[in-house]
Amino acid sequence: MTSEAARENREDLTFCILASGSKGNAIYISDSSTAVLIDAGLSGKEIERRLETRGLSPENLDAILVSHEHSDHIQSVGVLSRRFSLPVYMNTKTLETASNNLGKMHDIKQFSCGSSFKINRLTIHPFSVSHDAEDPAGFTVNKNGVKIGIATDLGIVTSLVKEHLKGCSLVVLEANHDLKMLEDGPYVWTLKQRVKGRTGHLSNEDTRKLLKEINHSRLKHVILAHLSEENNTPEIAVNTVGEAINPGITKLSVASQNRCGKLLRLS
Repeated sequence: MTSEAARENREDLTFCILASGSKGNAIYISDSSTAVLIDAGLSGKEIERRLETRGLSPENLDAILVSHEHSDHIQSVGVLSRRFSLPVYMNTKTLETASNNLGKMHDIKQFSCGSSFKINRLTIHPFSVSHDAEDPAGFTVNKNGVKIGIATDLGIVTSLVKEHLKGCSLVVLEANHDLKMLEDGPYVWTLKQRVKGRTGHLSNEDTRKLLKEINHSRLKHVILAHLSEENNTPEIAVNTVGEAINPGITKLSVASQNRCGKLLRLS
């Protein structure tokens, strides 16, 4: 192996949650030669601004991946695709449902949940999740054995979800609501039923159970995402889900709706 190849194999994955919540979602992942966004649910200008706060340039992006067609995940997909000549990866049903809201895109690459694909040296595996969208997807991103798992916007944890999230160095898991806060909170009954239903969102308690099943000694980061502003708090989420982590080994944090997260490096 040449010294250059050795350096490439040692390249870390970098990861940053730009925003997470019902008002907009976006995640940045790069291996230093390839950079992708998973979802773009803020305005194009705001995504550019948040990237720049972490020293990242939107001009270095190579692609956008879309998990599903809800507006808090696709708001600026078309804008960024056109502005920076980015291909957009999504599955067929999501494309059919979202196309009217996206406008013309630079290029469209369709994937199928369950089938891996590559963007340069990044291996992407989309997997099906249970949510009230046409064909919603979670993702794993893998390079040289370093694996990132992303599972938000899902109502139940299936065996498929658990299987794909095993062996990750970092996982982003939905912790949308505290059950008691949801039951006692301001939502109308039908919305409460939708949130806690099979195609809604995971509770803190559900996420704690999931984490207990996928936890392992090399899991370095767990990031709780898509917290409800009305039916959860970061403190309650951390206290509940934190019962399932390895103290001193795994770092537990909460993604914010209003500010960019830390730029993490995984090797």
